Amino acid sequence: MIAMIPLNPLLIVYLAIYLVSVAMDMIIDEANRAYLKECGDKVPQAFKGAIDEKELQKINRYTCDNTHFTLIQKGTSNILFLFVILSGVLPWLSNVLSGVNFILAGLIFFGVPGLVMAIMGIPFDYYHSFVIEERYGFNTKTVKTWFSDLIKTLLLSVVLGSILLSSLLVMVRYTGELWWIWAWAIYIGFQLILTILHPTVIAPFFNKFTPLEDQELAVKIKELAEREGLSLRGIYQMDATKRSRHTNAYFSGLGKTKRIVLFDSLIQSHDMEEIMAVMSHEIGHLKKNHIKKEFAIVCVISAALFYLASKMITWEAMFQGFGFSVMPLYVGLFLVGVLWEPAVFFLAPFWMAISRKFELEADHYAARIMDGGKPLITVLKKMAKDNLSNLRPHPVYVCFNYSHPPLLERIRRLESNDMPQFRRQVVQGQVGEKMRDVQCDP
Repeated sequence: MIAMIPLNPLLIVYLAIYLVSVAMDMIIDEANRAYLKECGDKVPQAFKGAIDEKELQKINRYTCDNTHFTLIQKGTSNILFLFVILSGVLPWLSNVLSGVNFILAGLIFFGVPGLVMAIMGIPFDYYHSFVIEERYGFNTKTVKTWFSDLIKTLLLSVVLGSILLSSLLVMVRYTGELWWIWAWAIYIGFQLILTILHPTVIAPFFNKFTPLEDQELAVKIKELAEREGLSLRGIYQMDATKRSRHTNAYFSGLGKTKRIVLFDSLIQSHDMEEIMAVMSHEIGHLKKNHIKKEFAIVCVISAALFYLASKMITWEAMFQGFGFSVMPLYVGLFLVGVLWEPAVFFLAPFWMAISRKFELEADHYAARIMDGGKPLITVLKKMAKDNLSNLRPHPVYVCFNYSHPPLLERIRRLESNDMPQFRRQVVQGQVGEKMRDVQCDP
């Protein structure tokens, strides 16, 4: 029989922390929208000539619409999450699975709430694509394509998630007290395999990748990469316009699967020098070993989390606090994840600061090999216009949500003539300071 979980000291503390994180997140989102209304009515000096007031108004409307949508989506998701963990359905499910094989029971126990949350997200995903993105001219996908992507995503999530979770549960069940070391090794290995397979197996499941049609551009990119000591296996263009008019480019893969991918929307809207500036930025990430550094950070953090999980997975108070009368190890692993949920929000500024630092380093590298920052500045201005990027994000919102520095900060750093000072700031890590570009003065 399903019954609501009674309040107890552990649950009260958890709910307090969780609700504080939720409230802060929503307040920051709303502050970002209010800040835009206060400071975003004039085109910043750096964007004059690239964006006019009519286009700025469109950018602001797009930002506000997305913020309003995000607030509703997050609110609904949080309510559903709290219902799942407080309604008593999980202890009931655990009792139902008591006689089932441990691995299968774990997959079902993780899968049921995961499926509920995924189903909840479907109407939001549809609305975002066919209402908001459609309203601003970004959406190019049909309902058929959207539905096909939905099914493919679900299948991949089930298959890959089941493989990883089954492997972790085997380690938990059969490798003793040091299971967390084996589980961590499997998790890291799984991430590496996905990185290798993504360009050739996973990504083509959704998009079509063909060799870059512009041979002159392909030669220039290859020459630039070789000049910088990089060996590329392929340069591809992706049919991004089948789904969206947003522009982008990225490096993908490891070893023999390493490749450069350009959105066809990027090729269509930018000239050769601008695309070369984008490639220079991406090369900067590789030359600065940002991918390796990020992976190293993930290794350290995940090792700490698995170790913490090994100490908590049999914590009786945790089971009792969430209404469980029995203590299956797969439930313990699930509850550790539940307890970790609010911490993700509070640790976000740490990860985002590292990411923004890496982006500034890549900008600086691109400016060096392109003999100045002008080409990249031109690209940033165009991409801001093409993607309707917020030119005036709130500083606190940037701290919690921006993996890239605000565009004004990037442009002003690239325009700066004091490159030695910039280099010292990057080396010393002084890239998280409040910049004048996030203030109201244009």
